[in-house]
Amino acid sequence: MVAIEPVSEAHADRARERQLHLTKPPGSLGRLEDIAVRLAAIQRREDPVSRDRCIFVFAADHGVTEEGVSAYPSRVTQQMLWNFASGGAAINALARVAEARVDVVDVGVGSGTRNFARERAMSRGELEAAMAKGAEKAHQASNEGVVLAGLGEMGIGNTTAASAVSAALTGATPAQVTGAGTGLDASGVRTKTDVVSRALELHELSSEEPLRILECIGGLEMAALTGFCLEAGARRMAILVDGFITTAAFAVAWKLQPLVKDYAFFSHLSCERGHRVLLDWMGGNPLLDLGLRLGEGTGSALAMPIIAAAVEAHNGMATFESAGVSGRT
Repeated sequence: MVAIEPVSEAHADRARERQLHLTKPPGSLGRLEDIAVRLAAIQRREDPVSRDRCIFVFAADHGVTEEGVSAYPSRVTQQMLWNFASGGAAINALARVAEARVDVVDVGVGSGTRNFARERAMSRGELEAAMAKGAEKAHQASNEGVVLAGLGEMGIGNTTAASAVSAALTGATPAQVTGAGTGLDASGVRTKTDVVSRALELHELSSEEPLRILECIGGLEMAALTGFCLEAGARRMAILVDGFITTAAFAVAWKLQPLVKDYAFFSHLSCERGHRVLLDWMGGNPLLDLGLRLGEGTGSALAMPIIAAAVEAHNGMATFESAGVSGRT
């Protein structure tokens, strides 16, 4: 497994020192200042950058849809990939605002996981291949100069997988982490919660075996996201974690290598109840709370301009000395 190094505290200290000399009261830009400092530490440079930007959308099908856990049929996954390709999805529109390109990665559309309510979702070989595909994509992105990578996903049934993974990792009950997903009614949520409960009972999972959790009840796109996060951390690339599904995948990466969290920004808080459980478990503080529950990387896209604003304020503002403005007495 790739090794992730700590971020540079020396660069963070220098960035904090610069913040003290900018023409504003200390701390007056709030979390924007923290973002700039963290990005300086990640990139190991005093003048952090937010370009180039790319949002990676990993897509796969889920066998658990056989249990009636989604309001939409599995074929929608493939149809949405065509929509992404033609530029007509929400993520395409928001990525244009964020000045980010969108890279859609098919990890198992049409040949996804098996029904984890009845058997393992995937073999260990399938898990490792999906993780390797995600890691390869992060490696390629780093070589191409991507410095801010947004995470996204698409896969009908994947909120059920994320709910199961979240319960297995955190010890929360299925009811605490299972929500409406694509728009289930109360009866549908009860069915979905029961499926998660049966899966957890079937596989007898331990939170100390994160890869086995992914293997038994995860999704191929989640495995690819986990591999991407680990490789991105190893290559000192800042990542923007999107909503519930990407956070569940990131949580597996964090369980495997805790230092990966220092390279991540949590873009927003989803309406899915399991998302808050995961964020609280990891100590994650989301940048936005807009009532989103779409996925696709939409939260990542919305958070990118905030990162860019933090960088511009940090690098572009004058200091008290250079502007001839009197500092604090």
